[in-house]
Amino acid sequence: MATQKLISVLFLQLLLVLLASEFSNGQKLKVGFYHKTCPNIEAIVAKTTQQYISRAPTLAAPLLRMHFHDCFVRGCDGSVLLNSTSSNSAEKDAFPNQSLRGFHVIDAVKSAVEKKCPGVVSCADILALVARDAVRMLHGSFWEVPTGRRDGRVSVNSEALRGLPAPSANITQLKATFASKGLSVKDLVVLSGGHTIGTSHCGPFSSRLYNFTGKGDTDPKLDKNYLAQLKIKCKPGDTKTLVEMDPGSFKSFDEDYYTLVTKRRGLFQSDSALLDDPETRAYVIQQATSHGATFLKDFGASMVNMGNIGVLTGNSGEIRKQCAFVN
Repeated sequence: MATQKLISVLFLQLLLVLLASEFSNGQKLKVGFYHKTCPNIEAIVAKTTQQYISRAPTLAAPLLRMHFHDCFVRGCDGSVLLNSTSSNSAEKDAFPNQSLRGFHVIDAVKSAVEKKCPGVVSCADILALVARDAVRMLHGSFWEVPTGRRDGRVSVNSEALRGLPAPSANITQLKATFASKGLSVKDLVVLSGGHTIGTSHCGPFSSRLYNFTGKGDTDPKLDKNYLAQLKIKCKPGDTKTLVEMDPGSFKSFDEDYYTLVTKRRGLFQSDSALLDDPETRAYVIQQATSHGATFLKDFGASMVNMGNIGVLTGNSGEIRKQCAFVN
């Protein structure tokens, strides 16, 4: 009898521990998470972001890309913001992230938020809000950003190399990468539309121009006239020249990207790959022919989906005092 009672007590204690763990780590993000603890958070973020984007609109694209790169490695935990240390090479220094810009914007927003609400708002949430506001300031989507993320304490260079989809990825690889993050095929084709803003160095697509299969050839899926234009801008071995991803419209968040893809003028292989799958192809054509009838709405929805990847909540992680350093 005593043994049975002891077992019952131990089982109850275990159940309470599990429930407490579930509560602390399984909380969901929600719009207005800081309603009581930092009620003006969105206004502070928007004002500070506007100060930078108004002076340098080209910062919007790398800030959006920064949020994407953060979420695809360890989840949306601000790990891409951490600096390397003497004993650890961080995500920020991985090859795919070396072209990221705008870390100073995140630091400025964090500083402004800390003045009003010290120790309350995570860097991961700030990055999600800044990405949204940067898109909106280029006449793009507005979406409500669920918040409540906590900051991670780990950032590893090699994980960024493995976790981020490559610009040379084919449709099978892209679908597998997005599926591994819990994202749908629609999320894949919608989020690819983020390439409507921004620029790229020649390196990520140079093989399409000069050595596509290792025989000095070009990518047959690339429009010949566009190919000729790119060759004028990007000579063999050029790693410094910047090329607009959406020529003529790279500072405006619109549906022109899909029109370019239908004309075989997507800059990366991953752009062209969207025509190789029935579902992604249908969406590309739909947006191109309807002048982006649903693109802005769809983009907001997919950004919310992406923003939920692997989040830390409750007692997990921390609220960093400075975004580049763990506490």
